[in-house]
Amino acid sequence: MRFLGFVAVASAALVLGACGGGDSSQTDTAMGTDTAATATPAPTTEGGATGAAAPITGNTVEIRMIGDDKGFRFEPAEVTIKQGDGVRFLMVNGAPHNVAFDATSMSAEAKAALMANMPDQQSELSSKFYFNEGETLTISFAGVPAGTYDFVCTPHLAMNMKGKITVQQ
Repeated sequence: MRFLGFVAVASAALVLGACGGGDSSQTDTAMGTDTAATATPAPTTEGGATGAAAPITGNTVEIRMIGDDKGFRFEPAEVTIKQGDGVRFLMVNGAPHNVAFDATSMSAEAKAALMANMPDQQSELSSKFYFNEGETLTISFAGVPAGTYDFVCTPHLAMNMKGKITVQQ
């Protein structure tokens, strides 16, 4: 009998939990406005950066994210670009991969510029995970100060999946 009581309570909790959601778009009948349509927050990335990314004004180089019988790696692992260039990361195989920069190794100016130019951040200066062949992440280095920017693939860091982007003026 106790078991049936537990099943009834658990079932009720599931039903009530499922009913708790709903359409977040509401119409204010007193004002006659759709509150969801009138809110216009500033553009942000998931990592919290605000503002629009600076456009790529130069060349775009490609770095492939690979995991195969030769190991996990970025190809090429090191690139040198100019300010205004872009870097396109291409998911080839060995998923999941991501691109994560070390925020503690750069100036506040570099961090702010890179965060603003890095779309789809999972967390600060860390991209979302890419699972499918052909997925890409393109980062503009316009406005990013000259310097060296080390990056890693978080899931494969222990397998030495690291890279370096050197930005020249």
